Amino acid sequence: MKPRTKARSVALQALYEIDIAEHAVGIVLENRFSHNELTPELEDFTREIVQAIVPIRAILDEHIAVHAPEWPIDQVSVIDRNLLRIALWEFAIQGQVPLKVAINEAIELAKKFGSDSSPRFVNGVLGSLAAQENQVRNSLKRKIKSANPPE
Repeated sequence: MKPRTKARSVALQALYEIDIAEHAVGIVLENRFSHNELTPELEDFTREIVQAIVPIRAILDEHIAVHAPEWPIDQVSVIDRNLLRIALWEFAIQGQVPLKVAINEAIELAKKFGSDSSPRFVNGVLGSLAAQENQVRNSLKRKIKSANPPE
């Protein structure tokens, strides 16, 4: 597994645990790092993903729900939901990962961690989001900004 893919995999595992068990982010990350050998740079990347996504899950989920209307967000598997969150955050908010890379990474992780239908589902939802990339990016940034107004 490529190094950044490994980091995304650890982030996915952490987000899964946070969703399922509602454990504290810091404790989950330290536990994941103790079970996975990552360089300090990859630990930072993993930490960035998790710490950025956790406070905006509901905002990300709103956008995912619009592009997967036949699947209520609470019925999307926890793995698929977090793969979609990671990819959406990477291409629409963080902005350092090309759209195609974010989608391909999510599909590869869906093959490894998801169900048999996960890769197709993840690809379909991300493809729908990608078709409106600029609109999604602007909408997300607006909603995040209004949820966290400057003091």
